[in-house]
Amino acid sequence: MSAKVWAFALRSLARQPGRAILGILGVAAVGALLFDMLLLSRGLLVSFRALLDSAGFDVRVMAADAPALARPRIAEAETAAAAIRALPDVDEVASLRLGNAIVTGPDGGTHDIFFIGADAQTRRRPWILLEGRDLGASDTGGPPPLVVNRRLATTLRLRPGSELTLRGDCARGVASAAPPVRFRVAGFAAFPFDDPKAMTAAARLADFGRTCGLDEKSDADLFLVASREGRGPEAAVRAIRALRLDLHAFSNEEIVARFQQVGFSYFRQISAVLSTITLFFGFLLITVLLTVSVNQRFAEIAALRALGFTRRRVVLDVLAQAVLLVGAGGVLSLPLGLALARWLESILHAMPEIPAAMHFFAFEPRALATHALLLALTAVLAALYPMRLVSRLPIAATLRSEMVT
Repeated sequence: MSAKVWAFALRSLARQPGRAILGILGVAAVGALLFDMLLLSRGLLVSFRALLDSAGFDVRVMAADAPALARPRIAEAETAAAAIRALPDVDEVASLRLGNAIVTGPDGGTHDIFFIGADAQTRRRPWILLEGRDLGASDTGGPPPLVVNRRLATTLRLRPGSELTLRGDCARGVASAAPPVRFRVAGFAAFPFDDPKAMTAAARLADFGRTCGLDEKSDADLFLVASREGRGPEAAVRAIRALRLDLHAFSNEEIVARFQQVGFSYFRQISAVLSTITLFFGFLLITVLLTVSVNQRFAEIAALRALGFTRRRVVLDVLAQAVLLVGAGGVLSLPLGLALARWLESILHAMPEIPAAMHFFAFEPRALATHALLLALTAVLAALYPMRLVSRLPIAATLRSEMVT
């Protein structure tokens, strides 16, 4: 369309500022909701993938393909970890033990915490150190080191160098007879899969075993594996599966794909339904506004046709008006949608056991492109009916009717 068409369409909208502003605001509201639904459709998936990749491990190894609480532990963990570590496709292996512990707060009350035992000799850690020092591989004298999350530190008023006593509860329903163990807080860490109310602490494998009354070389709950650079996680997964048929190895990509099919399908379905409804209402809004505008301008359009405007020119004028309304509303919908997403995020994060680092609404360039494409398609479809009215407008009859009126 030429610049004259756009200028004429803009003047047509400017002659009815109230209707134009109402249309732009309506499109902005529709576009904001549509944008949020597009972010929601893949938000958890993108966020979940980022959490899996955050520690630098790209393969997970388990004893069974089952939920964590029902999953058996990896037998002969130290031997299995050494064998996996020797594979040419593997760069690093970290053993993890998962359990619970009880700690007494400064007010005398007890708190249940999530307790992790981790291999302290690896370069990578399944957490991000925020303050202080990380777990060391060798003792420096005194109580063994412990890293805790901010929630636990705030609740117990801890700082690096503070000491606290843990009583292990790691035998999955069987009370531990091990005596409590005194720890020294080495630092504060962010654990990727913590929910906002979680209190988490991590110790070295030997100290975890002593706290829980387990043998230092006992079974492990999970291996975190980093594939060797240039080989890729798929090669590491194949090598681990060939090495031990009783182990179940999954790359981060496979875990994300599985959750996409099962765990996150609910949000995709909600997003698809609400996006369809939103586009339908946007289509109705723009169609009604343009149709009313055209009906009120029948005499003007007929006069323009009589003065030499072609049918194509007046049809393009209607289409240009639709594009201008949707374009202005679409641009306004982006900041409005981001603000709405932040508000909805705070509400959804009130759900229990949702990791604080996971986001329901995650921005992707593809979401922005899809948003623009859907709004453009809506503008074209909404303009079809008023364009049809204009193209079939009887010039002589319309002018005669206007003069009689």
